Amino acid sequence: MKIFVSAGEASGDLHLSYLAKNIFQMDKNVEIYGVAGEHSRKEGVKVIQDINDLAIMGFTEALKKYSFLKKKAYEYLEFIKTNKIDKVLLVDYGGFNLKFLELLKKELPNIEVYYYIPPKLWIWGEKRIKTLKLADHIMVIFPWEVDFYKKHGVEAIYFGNPLSEKYKKIDSIGNYILLLPGSRKQEIQSLIPEFIKIVEKKSHEKFILKLSRESHLEWIKEDLTKYKNLEIELNLSLEKCVEKSQLAIAASGTVTLELALMGLPTIVVYKTNFINYFIAKYILKVGYVSLPNLTINSEVFPELLQNKCNSEEILKHMDIILKDKKNVEEKLDLVREKLSGKEITKSYGKFLLKGI
Repeated sequence: MKIFVSAGEASGDLHLSYLAKNIFQMDKNVEIYGVAGEHSRKEGVKVIQDINDLAIMGFTEALKKYSFLKKKAYEYLEFIKTNKIDKVLLVDYGGFNLKFLELLKKELPNIEVYYYIPPKLWIWGEKRIKTLKLADHIMVIFPWEVDFYKKHGVEAIYFGNPLSEKYKKIDSIGNYILLLPGSRKQEIQSLIPEFIKIVEKKSHEKFILKLSRESHLEWIKEDLTKYKNLEIELNLSLEKCVEKSQLAIAASGTVTLELALMGLPTIVVYKTNFINYFIAKYILKVGYVSLPNLTINSEVFPELLQNKCNSEEILKHMDIILKDKKNVEEKLDLVREKLSGKEITKSYGKFLLKGI
């Protein structure tokens, strides 16, 4: 069997890598090609387009790359035709994958398409469900999504959240404060100045700045070596960083859920340009943005977005969390309970290969 995959961002690549690992364990004859990154490549996916070339953040950035992505979509379609692909797996990355889904079903109406981790349509607009319905199978990783899609006449498959079986609760707590500015240039450049202010103001505390690759240091104008209470980590795993930490300050994204599942209290921060923020806040009417908070529809982690994403607010919430860790830990246990399941990733892989 030949499977084509499209995962355009780091979080999707991570989820795809877990799935690919299980698929190859179940059937060594399966071949997986497509749009992915280093995590999936390590598991045996043959990457024809690296996601680093596709990194997009927000609405205005997506518009700039529209013609580039349209060209790519037709290249992928040609690859699928030429290589006689049996199934297509779309992973997250809704801005591109929904358009790609339309193109697939127009040009190859009989090809079986699976959408794993569909876009958050309860945020981005329910009108897009019409496009999502073109997929033959929809696989979700949050329990509330099943009811949401059922309301719109769509059957969604849910076995649990794969991250809940990858990340175990870490009981050993260190004394560092973990700084996670994200992996995109815009994220890093907007958050690092605020992180530096915190490092300066909390000179008696020890900090870890975790970056996903060395090249990201080129995006940081400040000389980080002059801060003796700051360690830069490029190779240490997230789990090892969490073991050394008492608290994290993290850019909104999948990492906040990973931290929640490991039991580390976290402050969620995010800055974007005004147009993106206006659309998200006022047109799309976003409530919570972080996955732990969405999971139990309650504030597990404080969210400091846009104007509130500054060193003063972050410092204030650091003190609040450290004084009330027991309450945060109880909510984190509830997040894990909501997302747990049995052989989750294996079940998704089996469904993709054989159905239920």
